[in-house]
Amino acid sequence: MFDFDDIAPLGHEDPSEEAKTFIETAKQVLDFAFQPIVDIHNGTVFGYEALMRHHDKMGVDTIFEVFDRAAELKILHRFDMVVRARVISKFSKLPRSHRTRLFYNLDNRIITSPDYFRGGTMALLKQYGLPASILTLEISERHEVSMQMAEKNLARYRGEDYSTAIDDFGAGYAGLKLLHEHQPDYIKIDKSLIQGIDKDKKLKLMVSTITDLAHVLGIFVVAEGVETEGQLSVCKEIGCDLVQGYYICRPQLDPQAFETSYPSVISLGRRHGHPDNDETNIIYEQIEYRPPLRIDDDMQIVFEAFRSNKDMTFFPVVDASGSPLGIVREHNLKEYTYSPFGKELIANRATGLTLRKFLSPCPVADIQSSTQSILENYSLAESPEGVILVKDFSYLGFLSASSLLRVINENNLAQARDCSPLTKLPGNSSISAFVGEVVSDASEASVLIYMDLDNFKAFNDAYGFRQGDRAILLFADLMRKAFQGENVFLGHVGGDDFFIGVRTAQKDEVIERVEALLAKFAEDVESFYDAKVREQGYLDGKDRDGNLRRFPLMNCSAAILTLDAGRRENTPSFEDLDSVLARLKKEAKDAPDHLAVCCL
Repeated sequence: MFDFDDIAPLGHEDPSEEAKTFIETAKQVLDFAFQPIVDIHNGTVFGYEALMRHHDKMGVDTIFEVFDRAAELKILHRFDMVVRARVISKFSKLPRSHRTRLFYNLDNRIITSPDYFRGGTMALLKQYGLPASILTLEISERHEVSMQMAEKNLARYRGEDYSTAIDDFGAGYAGLKLLHEHQPDYIKIDKSLIQGIDKDKKLKLMVSTITDLAHVLGIFVVAEGVETEGQLSVCKEIGCDLVQGYYICRPQLDPQAFETSYPSVISLGRRHGHPDNDETNIIYEQIEYRPPLRIDDDMQIVFEAFRSNKDMTFFPVVDASGSPLGIVREHNLKEYTYSPFGKELIANRATGLTLRKFLSPCPVADIQSSTQSILENYSLAESPEGVILVKDFSYLGFLSASSLLRVINENNLAQARDCSPLTKLPGNSSISAFVGEVVSDASEASVLIYMDLDNFKAFNDAYGFRQGDRAILLFADLMRKAFQGENVFLGHVGGDDFFIGVRTAQKDEVIERVEALLAKFAEDVESFYDAKVREQGYLDGKDRDGNLRRFPLMNCSAAILTLDAGRRENTPSFEDLDSVLARLKKEAKDAPDHLAVCCL
């Protein structure tokens, strides 16, 4: 085990007997639980936050009081190292510990403690064979009295191999100041802003703005305290990168109790679109791969990279794990490259001039982000170069300004090709993609509704295509009003055929809403006929064979297929789906209520 007596607390006398007793008690009674921090795009575990347990056995009411007592005894750093030893030892037993990150809460007063010394954490990590890049130090801005210390901590650790995070962002006093002046690697949005975000539009706007600002600065965003599916869904919608909270997993004391991925987040990702969708494919086609520099590269390597690639004016910079930290620009080095002995000076390690000193922020976006969100991040940034793209938080490539314009253009063309020019609803390609997703996800219940306007041709022939278009627009508008929400997909198959897809287990409620939609359309569309036709209740016209007949006033038929959760994966097949759908459509047209329902 790590022996702290081997590291002398420089400049401080031996701890008092009371302090020694305090530390020994802490070693015996304190334990730590871990809570997963999960990638919101694919549900995989990105890291774990260490959370103290059994602090009450130290004779205090809160965790903060434990550290307050250590500070009073002038052993805050020594105590914190005991705590870190326990945390790192336990973290090393977690699944994939070498490839995940440890988020550790740092007391801001630690570097001013009289027993402060450097090197202990690095020695601990080496003892367990863990790289320094796995450690993220969480620095809270919740307490006003410690703001100056928080700034010092961020400034100090920004120059080391550890990454930093601002904890409780939005609950404290000067978070934006810390963000602007010290640029951490992560911000953790306080749970007070997350809880209720799915019901409060102001909260949603605030968190969305914070997230956009962070991404412009190249900072990843963690949403803390996610407790419901609704909160998780909104966090995904506004672009948060990582989530933690009871909805995903509660803190656990047993290192073997964790999964490597969490189904609740995976299911949400499917609902928001598969990562291999057309928009993502367009972005992939435009990615420019610029070989990144590592933050610990010698400055001679940096100079050689620019010398060997004369057409490149900047390079991305990543940490030891491959996560982007920003860019280094050629013109920022010119002060040294064009001055006497400048290159020698900068290459001399004794001067302390490392690559980190020349690092500039750059917008960062996940490859699965929408084109719109990537464009917003770029437009808000001061950097004209473009946007760094990541996958699973590792550097993937670069999207330049010109490439971004091509992505937007290609995406607009793709959407236009698969969008009804009349109703502006997605067309057959998008409908097929949606159906494919829900059919393949057997863990989730869904309802598929195919609708057809009955007696539309007779109306269109009698009143002209402009009135026919009005009837189609009326139905599309009523459909939008009847079915709203992120779990709903609306489509226009073409002509007078429409589609609604709903991810929900409440199929009876969906059927009721369909019934109400059909009744509302039948009532409203009557006004499109002249008074005589409305009075007699039918329209004289020719059928598809040219024979004269009477047509009832327009209405709508709906073929409804319900897919229960727990069915076999990829059930039904597309062949089965087509066969059942053809039968249901005929049944719906003949039914008095114009509905036909089948459970698959």
